[in-house]
Amino acid sequence: MKVSSAAMSEVATAARPVGILAKTARRVAVALAVAIGAGLLILKPWKGPPSSLFLSAILLGLSATTAFALFEVWPRRLPRWLQRWVLQVVAVGLFMPMTTFLMHVLSTGSNHDWLLLTFLAVLLAPWTALAAIIRQKEDFARDQKLAFALERSELERQALDARLHLLQAQVAPHFLFNTLANVQALVDAGSPHASTVLRSLIAYLRAAVPLLHEPAATIERELQLVRPYLELMHMRMPDRLQYAMNVDPSALAVRCPPTTLLTLVENAVRHGIDPSEEGGRIDIDIERLGERCVVRVTDTGVGLRPSANGLGTGLTTLRERLRLIFGNAAELRLIAGAPSGVAVEVDMPAQT
Repeated sequence: MKVSSAAMSEVATAARPVGILAKTARRVAVALAVAIGAGLLILKPWKGPPSSLFLSAILLGLSATTAFALFEVWPRRLPRWLQRWVLQVVAVGLFMPMTTFLMHVLSTGSNHDWLLLTFLAVLLAPWTALAAIIRQKEDFARDQKLAFALERSELERQALDARLHLLQAQVAPHFLFNTLANVQALVDAGSPHASTVLRSLIAYLRAAVPLLHEPAATIERELQLVRPYLELMHMRMPDRLQYAMNVDPSALAVRCPPTTLLTLVENAVRHGIDPSEEGGRIDIDIERLGERCVVRVTDTGVGLRPSANGLGTGLTTLRERLRLIFGNAAELRLIAGAPSGVAVEVDMPAQT
């Protein structure tokens, strides 16, 4: 499935509040852990109830976390000479004694408690700020990594789309020229069926050409193209072409690159049956094997013949489109027939 940059941006925007909540929860957890640890260090000399000590420590930790978070987003712009983390550390350093003094004013504690609270504030401030800075750097690095990954994925998708459109643009003229060349022989021979064939060809092309530019097709849609194509070819050479189809119904909904089956059949007619004096037979076998789908087109024509790249233009383009869409999960194979002919198989994921 292709995802546009706008869709990815919407996903990132929707996920941002969740990330902020998670970051806030982690910071509060760190502040609580540091506060409780610091409280345990001065629990023995503390003269008041332990509950008041830990409550004071927690309030100091939350105060430091609040100061750090506040100056993380405010002010939005800073002078170039001032790093934000420096501002955050200074803010934590100021908030801690202010919070300590406020708790001292509101409480009835002794001077000894006041000194301990001051010591606790001094103990909590640097560790709370350090933990928050480390976590902030990790979050920033993770966000940057995600942003780079999304950008790279979008660029790769755009390159893939451009390559697929280019290959798809090559399919249409190649298919049309080969089809017209097949019918030309019938017209040149002055057959009384030439007019009927041309009318059928025009009707077929009107239905087929728009489908050549679709981004994806199904086996069922491919069969809707192949059947009339084979009927046209059979009208052209009724004594030299026979064909049969064996299609697994569970494979009809499997998705494939447009004209996959049509390319295999057209290749069998042009390079297998046409050059043979006796003609031959084309068998189409399509089956679904669990998570895989195998499309096999077998002809009893002249067999494999060497070419510049080992495959004709149609099969070369089809192999490249399969690679771009499925990667290494799809394969196109040529198998020599006995005593003649060729079987071409496309083994691909059974995606629906």
